Amino acid sequence: MFDALLRRLLAPAPTHLPEPDARLALAALLVRVARTDGLYSAEEVERIDRVLSTRYGLDPFASAKLRADAEALEAIAPDTVRFTRAIKAATPLEDRTEVLTAMWSVVLADRLRDDEEDRLMRLVTNLLGLTDVQSAQARQRATGL
Repeated sequence: MFDALLRRLLAPAPTHLPEPDARLALAALLVRVARTDGLYSAEEVERIDRVLSTRYGLDPFASAKLRADAEALEAIAPDTVRFTRAIKAATPLEDRTEVLTAMWSVVLADRLRDDEEDRLMRLVTNLLGLTDVQSAQARQRATGL
């Protein structure tokens, strides 16, 4: 089901993803962030659904379906670096801070932060071509969501 997307993600230089694949890659990255601390709470699931609904104008059922597909992809997908490269290729620079804000909102949804989540967010920030200051600003915006 995800063979074509995985081939693109595993390519030495990921190509620009078509919109449905870009959505799925971002959703899978959100799932990966949520699972980083070993817990995948109902609050995180709800936040992912809300992010997908808001970002892509999806109804609740379509958001839940996209998240379920993303959960399946995340379970078999390559490392976070390839996910992030694909998202970077599919997302204009000015929109990447929104991606980072969405990720922080998922991290903060369960009101627990651990070192693994912080480490992953530092890595993703760098891979998206953003700065630590932009990440801190995105985290502050996410607390208001």
